[in-house]
Amino acid sequence: MSFRKVVRQSKFRHVFGQPVKNDQCYEDIRVSRVTWDSTFCAVNPKFLAVIVEASGGGAFLVLPLSKTGRIDKAYPTVCGHTGPVLDIDWCPHNDEVIASGSEDCTVMVWQIPENGLAAPLTEPVVVLEGHTKRVGIITWHPTARNVLLSAGCDNVVLIWNVGTAEELYRLDSLHPDLIYNVSWNRSGSLFCSACKDKSVRIIDPRRGTLVAEREKAHEGARPMRAIFLADGKVFTTGFSRMSERQLALWDPENLKEPMALQELDSSNGALLPFYDPDTSVVYVCGKGDSSIRYFEITDEPPYIHFLNTFTSKEPQRGMGSMPKRGLEVSKCEIARFYKLHERKCEPIVMTVPRKSDLFQDDLYPDTAGPEAALEAEEWVSGRDADPILISLREAYVPSKQRDLKVSRRNVLSDSRPTVAPGSARPGASTSAASTITTTPSSSLAGARDAGKLEEVMQELQTLRTLVKEQGERIGRLEEQLSRMENGDA
Repeated sequence: MSFRKVVRQSKFRHVFGQPVKNDQCYEDIRVSRVTWDSTFCAVNPKFLAVIVEASGGGAFLVLPLSKTGRIDKAYPTVCGHTGPVLDIDWCPHNDEVIASGSEDCTVMVWQIPENGLAAPLTEPVVVLEGHTKRVGIITWHPTARNVLLSAGCDNVVLIWNVGTAEELYRLDSLHPDLIYNVSWNRSGSLFCSACKDKSVRIIDPRRGTLVAEREKAHEGARPMRAIFLADGKVFTTGFSRMSERQLALWDPENLKEPMALQELDSSNGALLPFYDPDTSVVYVCGKGDSSIRYFEITDEPPYIHFLNTFTSKEPQRGMGSMPKRGLEVSKCEIARFYKLHERKCEPIVMTVPRKSDLFQDDLYPDTAGPEAALEAEEWVSGRDADPILISLREAYVPSKQRDLKVSRRNVLSDSRPTVAPGSARPGASTSAASTITTTPSSSLAGARDAGKLEEVMQELQTLRTLVKEQGERIGRLEEQLSRMENGDA
């Protein structure tokens, strides 16, 4: 009789989430109350952006990550839209550029000053007008510079070249109903979308063609999400016919049946998936939930492996995820989320517990860096490229505790007994002097530990004899040298 292994081995099994202390939160932020299933939050290694309530238009807050604590009500915002902002996204190739989509049917791209906002920002770098209804989805191309995708409630997907402010592609016949979300694949050659007609579509934007489609990916009528994984598979979240929340994994080559399907619970909030391609972990946050569940995606059945749940008391209004290059590598941090409450933003750190504080190669494979692999024109001409990877080893800074250990060890190993003045006769060689002074001291140290005083005394006697002989030999050599100089020899 064979016994199945109950616990699956995984280095991410013990990942634990921890909210930061209160003084590291961002307090007194009036998070937007717009009824739209957006994350309302975007973050990169320099700035945190949050869509906020604004009277007479739309605005979002951009804060340097270091500006924690209470945020003044008069703090400047980015406020050029005439309708509420629905979605924001930081450019992956420039940490100071952010795009926003709004109910005023426009997409705007903003350049944030290096040190953050000193005054309200009302002038965008570029305004992209092409949608006839509100723009609810904004996402940058992962590898091509200045390529931006927007999707609106007019069921149209537009792809822009931000550098020239021109419309590259208009896909207006592929979605018969409201688009819930859009996700690029790793190289940006395709994107997948989830639609209100319950279909998941894989689309080639440059040809304007449908590559694959799965109708009724989830039977329920509530919003779904679809994201591309690094290996080309598609991960979806949605609802069953009985309004139970579901996760599913699909192979684009065969969308007839899901590779894996899991039911979670019965709740109303749409599930927002956040995917880390380096660790193959998907974090699922439900709007209005107070928990973050995380799953590992593997190549062997059952493919989706539940890892753990982070729970807190407050429900989340939205969520932002820090790119890998913005994490603290020295603390084994593999993800950091920025959870929006009604009046504040709370960072939550996901950590893999490790005893060693050396750089952990297995947790941090090379990750996508800020350099674009293609120019917009190259991508339009048909070229594809994977992200340019960088090593996070350079970002590794040992913790203070480790620095202290190293310095203490160095101090001990470099401490040598000093030679007392006059301990060696004039003219005696340096090596002889060092032998004379260091050996007894090391022997004495050993003798104290061993408690063998007699042996030490004998050793000292031997050394004294040796010193005496060396002294006499040096004397004879000096005498011979003086004879040769005087011509007597």
